[in-house]
Amino acid sequence: MRMNLLRAAVLAATCLMAHGAAQAQLFGDDQARQAILDLRQRFDQSVAAQNRLVDENTQMRRSMLDLQQQIESLRGELARARGQEEQLTRDLSELRKLQTAQQALDERLRKLEAAETARAADPAAGATPLPLPNESAAGGEKQDYDAALAVFRAGDFKGAQTGFANFIKRYPRSNLAPSALFWLGNAQYATRDYKEAITNFRSLLTASPNHQRAPEAMLSIANCQIELKDTRAARSTLESLVKTYPQSEAAQAGKERLARLK
Repeated sequence: MRMNLLRAAVLAATCLMAHGAAQAQLFGDDQARQAILDLRQRFDQSVAAQNRLVDENTQMRRSMLDLQQQIESLRGELARARGQEEQLTRDLSELRKLQTAQQALDERLRKLEAAETARAADPAAGATPLPLPNESAAGGEKQDYDAALAVFRAGDFKGAQTGFANFIKRYPRSNLAPSALFWLGNAQYATRDYKEAITNFRSLLTASPNHQRAPEAMLSIANCQIELKDTRAARSTLESLVKTYPQSEAAQAGKERLARLK
């Protein structure tokens, strides 16, 4: 009987121990699963946060790219605006040069016309006046010459070039041909056709070196060479002007140009 009680007690204790171990094992598995769930949750949250950062970074890069494109566009517009401003400045400078050239030509024309009037009124007061064409041809030649000169005075330098060129072609041996060459060169100078102007001024000097406009023609050649940036040739021309026509007003102007020429 005592043996049976002992066995029962041992069996009961064994059952209790097994039940406790089962409960302990069950409790440990639950904690492990919860820990795994927590880790998964944190991992998912980390992945989600990383994805958000990637999206934000991508969006930021796009915004920066858009901003960079806008900056480049603004730079292009600024460069175009500066280019337009520089072109406007150049155009204004060229316009001032043309206005100055026209004023100088007008002043030169007035002086020359005054000198011709004085010579016609009193030939003994100055150089011998230029001979006129023969009587039968004087009317037509003078009319064509005056017509071209009127176009020049009106500031139509292209039209004046056509008029004087046609006059020279029609009347190559006219006593007015050197004057026509002179004004043709001036009209070309006014339109910045400097090379052709030099050609016609030199033609005047070759055909009539003692012509009353020869000194001014040589000065005009130097002016053309200055505009063409050929400083050495301009200096040589001005020195030749001072030497060849020392008493002329053009020679005095040439001396002043030489002093300023670098």
